[in-house]
Amino acid sequence: MTKYTKNPDAIKALDANQYHITQNSGTEPPFRNEFWDHKEDGLYVDIVSGEPLFTSRDKFDSGCGWPSFTHPVETDHVVAREDNTHGMRRIEVRSKHGDSHLGHVFPDGPKETGGLRYCINSASLRFVPVGDLEAEGYGDYEPLFD
Repeated sequence: MTKYTKNPDAIKALDANQYHITQNSGTEPPFRNEFWDHKEDGLYVDIVSGEPLFTSRDKFDSGCGWPSFTHPVETDHVVAREDNTHGMRRIEVRSKHGDSHLGHVFPDGPKETGGLRYCINSASLRFVPVGDLEAEGYGDYEPLFD
């Protein structure tokens, strides 16, 4: 079993935007981020810890300008907590092992898949294409794409 941790070397390798978002709970602009319109099959992992978070199979176009997912691939890798910043009441989601700010979860997702919309910052994610899963240590997730 892989052990995921908050990797100091990965944090040092973050660009200024990735650092601001993952470490300081920032938000990137809608429609101007790497994965909002990304269509390739694969796994989205925490950019800091590498822990698996979401699959492309659970990604949908919510029209909000950020990558949106119906649910995490591993529910225990995503931690939800109340966020009352900016005069709003929201539920923040963070990676469990990397403690990276990912984004927020809202109750306005597709009803047929549970009704949740995980609205995630691209800067918090690293994408692993299906063809690279085995080589990058995520081979156990290949059957999700059959």
